[in-house]
Amino acid sequence: QVHLVESGGGLVQPGGSLRLSCAVSGSIFSINAMGWYRQAPGKQRELVARITNDDNTRYLDSVKGRFTISRDDAKNTAYLQMNSLKPEDTAIYYCNAELRVREYRPVEYDYWGQGTQVTVST
Repeated sequence: QVHLVESGGGLVQPGGSLRLSCAVSGSIFSINAMGWYRQAPGKQRELVARITNDDNTRYLDSVKGRFTISRDDAKNTAYLQMNSLKPEDTAIYYCNAELRVREYRPVEYDYWGQGTQVTVST
């Protein structure tokens, strides 16, 4: 019923930029945090960036200074601006949300987007 819809992936050259979007669809009460994870071939999924509803942010060390996470509360959407992309950034990027579907219900953590492929290559 609640879905996270991702967009913005694609093929870019090293040094290029890409902007990912993640929109939460469906009726929800509130979003506590949204984040981006990625999974490269043969690797485990890792947290790339995260933003809370009080604007706390966290970044994977290897993307600091290059990636910026932001959100638009009116659209229930999070963004990941990816600059100075490197081949090592190649992965499937997944959006995650921590949210409450209804008031007075606990936060739920297991909402994921469908994944969007980011490929950085010449």
